[in-house]
Amino acid sequence: MKFILDNIFLIAIALISGGALLFPMLQRRGAKVSQLQATQYMNQGKTLVLDVRSPEEFATGHLPNAKNIPLADLNSRLKEIEKSKAGVVLAVCAKGVRSASAVSLLNKAGFAQAFSLDGGMDAWKTQGMPVIK
Repeated sequence: MKFILDNIFLIAIALISGGALLFPMLQRRGAKVSQLQATQYMNQGKTLVLDVRSPEEFATGHLPNAKNIPLADLNSRLKEIEKSKAGVVLAVCAKGVRSASAVSLLNKAGFAQAFSLDGGMDAWKTQGMPVIK
């Protein structure tokens, strides 16, 4: 007991840092797909590629046949993609963080097959996959 009282500050730091490391893993942010899986979905057809980056980021390069709806506008523009509710929706952003948030929003709106591209456009470009400008 004396050890705990003497080192309470160090123990608290260890617990807080451990919790901070586990927090991202405990958050459910939606399903992710690899570049290979994304390519397979896109080749099967009936897949909506939803780019949730800003229009400026979108203009620098995007996936083939991607539709650009920034994450901030997604909730108000869901009617534009309503017809894709039954199909696969592949959300894309720069690194995969915003697209994961988009997938959560899409799941709440009733999109059953919404996925986030793991690693986003950065990983896509790193793999040498096609980019449209």
